[in-house]
Amino acid sequence: MLDYGLDTSGLDRDLALPDLVAEGDELDALVSAHTDWSLPTPAEGWTIAHQIAHLASADANVLIAIRTPDAFEAVLKQAEAAGSKYADLDAAEGAAKPRSALLEEWRAGRAEVAAALCDIALDHGFPWYGSQLTASLMVPLRLMETWAHGQDVYDTLGVPHRATGRLRHVASLGVIGRELSFYAAQLPLPTEPFRVELTGPDGRTWAWGPEDAAQRVRGSGLDFCLRVTHRRSLAETDLTAVGEDAQKWLDIARVFL
Repeated sequence: MLDYGLDTSGLDRDLALPDLVAEGDELDALVSAHTDWSLPTPAEGWTIAHQIAHLASADANVLIAIRTPDAFEAVLKQAEAAGSKYADLDAAEGAAKPRSALLEEWRAGRAEVAAALCDIALDHGFPWYGSQLTASLMVPLRLMETWAHGQDVYDTLGVPHRATGRLRHVASLGVIGRELSFYAAQLPLPTEPFRVELTGPDGRTWAWGPEDAAQRVRGSGLDFCLRVTHRRSLAETDLTAVGEDAQKWLDIARVFL
């Protein structure tokens, strides 16, 4: 996950929340139309059912963290005990449920999460894995996960994943997660500022950082999101970098540990 100590002032819960709902609804329409959830996805060992189960489980944990934060300690202990196998085991448990039950669980959970994140005060912190979060960060995080795991499903079914303006929230997470990328790769943090210029699906430019920064990244917003969520290799994107640190960042970019 992201280093939650980073500057997240550019994130807007009220703008991202309807996009989170729309992203979930769009993926719902896709998986509801396909009856075979046993198809393997690009994630090793994960079927479509595993992808949906993972999203449903994460939503359930968000509700625990917000409603009963003391009880979230049990979730953390379970994750610690399972180690690197935690996500796989959790997804497998959910994937074993009947398709109709899993679908209804995911639908109900994401609706409850949207309502809870809408009602909570913006400055109210709640526990998450390794840190405290606020709704301003959790909303785009849930959107990012929904979109990224949805991409796996779209790839599995061979259906084009329509790029929308919702990707700007994912791209913002990728930009503020730059330090995380270097930290996770055990590399020194860059000291120079970065300029990121991405082209959104509507042709408009999304930009972060000072215009005169020597370290620069350019490309499509879609490709940037695919890269930072590890859905595509750098070679499969149109992203370009100027500056040694910028190039290194694209090589190691991520929005999660």
